[in-house]
Amino acid sequence: MKRNIQCDNNTCFLCKGCIKEWLPAIAANKKNFSVKKGQVIFSEGDPVKGIYFVYEGNVKVHKKWGADKELIIRFANKGAIFGHRVLGKHATHYPISATALEPGIICFIDMEFFEATLKVNPQFAYQLLLFFADELQEAEHKMRNLAHMPVKGRVAQALISLQEQFGTNPDGHINVELTRQDLASYAGATYETVFRVVNELLQEKLISTNGKKISIINHEGLLALTQDDDL
Repeated sequence: MKRNIQCDNNTCFLCKGCIKEWLPAIAANKKNFSVKKGQVIFSEGDPVKGIYFVYEGNVKVHKKWGADKELIIRFANKGAIFGHRVLGKHATHYPISATALEPGIICFIDMEFFEATLKVNPQFAYQLLLFFADELQEAEHKMRNLAHMPVKGRVAQALISLQEQFGTNPDGHINVELTRQDLASYAGATYETVFRVVNELLQEKLISTNGKKISIINHEGLLALTQDDDL
């Protein structure tokens, strides 16, 4: 159920990119709602209703991969946009799913108002264009890795990317808690393979773990696993 939750109108990708005169319109049209850990925000194939932003918490954006597998495309953390791949004349259904990784607050903007926002906020439209370009480049890089990089390198790259996006907590752990299955889905591998690779990385003292939490203790060693002249 969508309801109004107090928002600072200054944190998310949308608010930061719009002119200040447009902020009251955003406040009047946005709908914020709480989500629980594991809650599906929308599913692949659902009719398009609008665009989403993360106000609090973390969200995984994922796509079906075969009959019973999923591939995590990206993670959206505080302030990030998601559900935006539906922009376009012929997009009527979401091509991906989005699920909350932890309790949080999501901001929803319906498509009609979002398109109006693009038309009257050229700076925001420009920032969104740059975001699409970066996302496309990252997607191409990830697909190349899936085709050519060994699983161990993909797991290493996944951990490095997670630390770059989420940072570390005071204990030095990557500041997002993922299941091994989520890590496998992000690296494009099976759970069993990732379980084996994580144990190898532990034995090689490249990472350390505490339950589901992971710390990178040898960044250069981990980075070396992602280097390949053929990539």
